[in-house]
Amino acid sequence: MCKNFHNILITGASSGIGAALALYYAKNGAENLFLCGRNKERLKEIEAKCQTYGTNVKAEILDVCDKEKTEKWIKKCNAKTPLDLVFANAGISTGVESAQNIYNTFETNIFGVLNTVTPTVEIYQKRQTKAPCAIVITASIAGYHGLAGCPSYSASKACIKAYGEALRPRLAKEGIQVNVVCPGFVRSRITDKNTCPMPFFMEADKAASIIAKGVSKNIGLISFPLPMRLAAWFGAILPNALSNFIYAHLPYKV
Repeated sequence: MCKNFHNILITGASSGIGAALALYYAKNGAENLFLCGRNKERLKEIEAKCQTYGTNVKAEILDVCDKEKTEKWIKKCNAKTPLDLVFANAGISTGVESAQNIYNTFETNIFGVLNTVTPTVEIYQKRQTKAPCAIVITASIAGYHGLAGCPSYSASKACIKAYGEALRPRLAKEGIQVNVVCPGFVRSRITDKNTCPMPFFMEADKAASIIAKGVSKNIGLISFPLPMRLAAWFGAILPNALSNFIYAHLPYKV
């Protein structure tokens, strides 16, 4: 069950982890789901599937890079029913490290998260009730260390990983829960394009279950699968000369 979370907002809900999270919470008793994405057809499909479980679902075509529209949407959702769980989940892969793709990656993966988190924090801080409320930021195991195969993607995920980890103790004093999610390779439109090896590949529904259970238990860093988490952690603490040698020889993510 959703364990105290009833009104849930998810960005990037038209595919991958976002879509799987929407379906998980719909199946497990969420009262209201607010979903956004950029692909109308896929988003409407997820909306319809979630509604079959009796959940009230509202889907919005939205680009989280638009700060004003994202803030307006979040406040509109909260006005309909007070939000208690918000997933800053929208993100993209870089692909070819062209100038435009690099800027797009940072704009979506960093500023898209900020555009979601900042108005949510303000809403929670103004709340009079002490009911549970949480923010979940989707980073990546790629954020443990800069990767030569995907420098922009790994750097953008490292940024929001650190941001979420810093927010957690800061906002805990105000009764606001913050969780950071660092998944490995999970089925999505991003991984569908990958040509590199993807060890411990996981289906999105399994990942969503791990994430939701971790949020319910208020685990600060929900990082999985364990073998990849341990490898990423170990790589991050190695001396630079050694880690640079290892990471330089990993397959490129394209």
